[in-house]
Amino acid sequence: PSRVLYGFSFSPPEPSSAIYTYKTSDPPCSLLHFWSILTRRQVSSTSHRMADLSARDVERANFVFSIYDFEGNGTVDAVNIGDMLRALNLNPTLAMIEKVGGTKKKNEKKLKADEFLPIFSQIKKDKEQGNFEDFLECLKLYDKEENGKMMAAELSHTLLSLGERLTDAETEEVLADCMDKEDDDGFIPYEPFLKKMMA
Repeated sequence: PSRVLYGFSFSPPEPSSAIYTYKTSDPPCSLLHFWSILTRRQVSSTSHRMADLSARDVERANFVFSIYDFEGNGTVDAVNIGDMLRALNLNPTLAMIEKVGGTKKKNEKKLKADEFLPIFSQIKKDKEQGNFEDFLECLKLYDKEENGKMMAAELSHTLLSLGERLTDAETEEVLADCMDKEDDDGFIPYEPFLKKMMA
């Protein structure tokens, strides 16, 4: 039967019908949001830490955990991580689910509640910050030839003028650390730049 959880409803699968699927979301493509998050993360060298969860978040996560604790022994099968996160209004990709410990087959791994909470926290933080695919779509706006390249000067201008503006020194640091050498026409491949920014 369908259950209502803080404003949205979902029907948890039976143990035998757990499926490992995901649905892609529309990329936000907000350049202001993109640069304010991504550049500050790079300059400050902040590691990917667990986001703080509110008491309400913890309550919601524990409720979903109890729904998927089919055996009533305080554990859930890791194959259900994706469905549990979607029940919490998140939309992780397959890669994200695997990265945080999800499995493709049943009975390969079990999780306790205190192991699921950090996973929920991490995916929740990723949703707030955006992911590689979101940011890649933003940079494609500058790819006029659709060949995976953009003008190095445009990238530098973007760092200096959009979102939380970087100083000249910060911009030079980011470009030196992450940008490949521009070609004779002043273009750079932007996907390698983005991968280094998000490393």
